[in-house]
Amino acid sequence: MTELNDLQTKAADHLWMHFARQSALEAGQTPIIVKGSGHHIYDDAGKEYIDGLAGLFVVAAGHGRESLAEAAARQAKELAFFPLWSYAHPPAIELADRIASYAPGSLNHVFFSSGGGEAVESAFKLAKQFWKIQGKPMKHKVISRAVAYHGTPQGALAITGIPSLKQMFEPLVPGGFRVPNTNRYRAEESGFTGTTDEEFGIWAADRIEEMILFEGADTVAAVFLEPVQNAGGCFPPPPGYFQRVREICDRHDVLLVSDEVICAFGRIGHMFACDAYGYEPDMITFAKAVTSGYAPLGGTVVNDRVYEPFRQGDAMFSHGYTFGGHPVSTAVANANLDLFEDEGLLERVRTNSPLFRASLESLLDLDIVGDVRGDGYFFGIELVKDKGTKESFDGPESERLLRGFLSKELWEAGLYCRADDRGDPVIQLSPPLTIGEPEFAEITGILRDVLTRAQAQL
Repeated sequence: MTELNDLQTKAADHLWMHFARQSALEAGQTPIIVKGSGHHIYDDAGKEYIDGLAGLFVVAAGHGRESLAEAAARQAKELAFFPLWSYAHPPAIELADRIASYAPGSLNHVFFSSGGGEAVESAFKLAKQFWKIQGKPMKHKVISRAVAYHGTPQGALAITGIPSLKQMFEPLVPGGFRVPNTNRYRAEESGFTGTTDEEFGIWAADRIEEMILFEGADTVAAVFLEPVQNAGGCFPPPPGYFQRVREICDRHDVLLVSDEVICAFGRIGHMFACDAYGYEPDMITFAKAVTSGYAPLGGTVVNDRVYEPFRQGDAMFSHGYTFGGHPVSTAVANANLDLFEDEGLLERVRTNSPLFRASLESLLDLDIVGDVRGDGYFFGIELVKDKGTKESFDGPESERLLRGFLSKELWEAGLYCRADDRGDPVIQLSPPLTIGEPEFAEITGILRDVLTRAQAQL
């Protein structure tokens, strides 16, 4: 116990956590995770938890993979570091070739970064430089969706559609504009008056064209969209949505960026989720599951059109990161993708996703559960105060529900997941791609018990 208390004391004295209230550290209440194995994690007291979030949408191949640790060690012994600044190294070359082979159409060029926010920042800067080279310097604005999260760098934050994450850092990079998201459960609140999912898809896509026309197509550089929007609780695209968006972007000469930092590499059952929904973007951003979290890595995949101005002569994308395409990280990514192929993880997700959905949808008999939505191994459960009216919890109520009860009780019950209210209150699940029916049942059982108790309290 002395050692555990010592760790809590050191953390309280010196560790500044990310997106976290430091008061928990000061109170000595921060969980300390010391081990991972398969789809479980273990705290410093030895207690086991189901990792229902894959770390943070990251550990796709599961914890404790010796082959990934060994790949990192081998590469570190051979070449621990060298930058991609006018030089190259084999693991980055091999990984770029491999990623290009997975990407659709003419997305053939990979610009590496250290993580997802940097990947989005790179795509934003590249879009602006591309249009300047084309003689269209006024095309600098970007469009994204309400409540969408695209990262924390100043440029990426300007694309993010969550006001509470932005206010304290304003003024931001100018030029970010928002349109309605694809939350079918609350579509009417966004102004949709139709009836079918197909009508909603066209309506939501047309709001993008409306914004392009309002701002002026000669000023809009790109549209940034996640295949399944994360923040707000897993909004999948309605039928026809991305096909309509692609038509709109082509009609107004606007680049389409598929932000797949979460959705790429198996989360939706494909290497790239744009393939699942039948559209070809101009750029794809990725990170997280490309290494299953065993080393930090992100990147931006670019099509031939966007790459062409940089192909010859003295043209240069004036941008880069010291650790982008790190040799150890790219070596780990190659080993990780070997596991994906050898173990059929993509097929596993596509086969099991309906079973996972059905298990979670069984919770709809609870009054507090308003909606279950998502795709692949990526689901959100929206919590409501009144199922009939879809009335949500107000700020103080949401605070008491999520942070005062659910987060603690789910953790105590042995489930690591995410209780979030950046939009309406939701519980998010994004487990390792290696789990199956027994784990679906276990996760749903824990959720039913805790949500039933939450319902009784309310």
